[in-house]
Amino acid sequence: MGRTSLKAIRQKEIIKAFYKISKKEGLENASIAKVAKAIAVNPSLIMHYFQTKEQLVYGLVDFILDKYLLIYKSEETTLTDPLHTLLKTIDNIFSKKWNMFFDDGVSYSIYALTFREKYVQKKFKCVLDILRLRLEELISLCKKEGKINIDSPAITADLIYTIADGAYYYLCVTKNKTQYEEKLTIYKQQAIFLLNIKPLSEKL
Repeated sequence: MGRTSLKAIRQKEIIKAFYKISKKEGLENASIAKVAKAIAVNPSLIMHYFQTKEQLVYGLVDFILDKYLLIYKSEETTLTDPLHTLLKTIDNIFSKKWNMFFDDGVSYSIYALTFREKYVQKKFKCVLDILRLRLEELISLCKKEGKINIDSPAITADLIYTIADGAYYYLCVTKNKTQYEEKLTIYKQQAIFLLNIKPLSEKL
């Protein structure tokens, strides 16, 4: 058990270093040698855990998922009020918090690999599916409690993330801060519209 734990710790340290280098220099310029130099170890130690750069990329996809799932965690969210939790989550999805959790440049570099690497494609799709599933679960809970009126939580969650994915793809090239905020607000409003939240009078 101790060895497994040490292995996991070391792998996480390596992946974090790989991420930082990819963020600074680009994924295409990151290498095992640079990771080894960053954490002051021999490259052979890196290769003991990740034999190729491709394996480092696979580990980075898992690292992305862990970071992305932080969007569902907030001190203001609570299961005692699922609608509040859902709306706070929508706030988080359509906010700059994504940038805080994971660098867009690295994320899109990995996305580009999905067109060439089947395994990366599979792992990246898994990340997107899990994000949608978590949102679907929140929406389902609100529907069960009669706080929203929709037919399919799964379809609604998928549509909300479709808006979010397209939004960030466009906003990545939007440098005007005012326009950025205005567009983000519009996209969030459309996502909330899809939830078809019941008026207060209907909930009582």
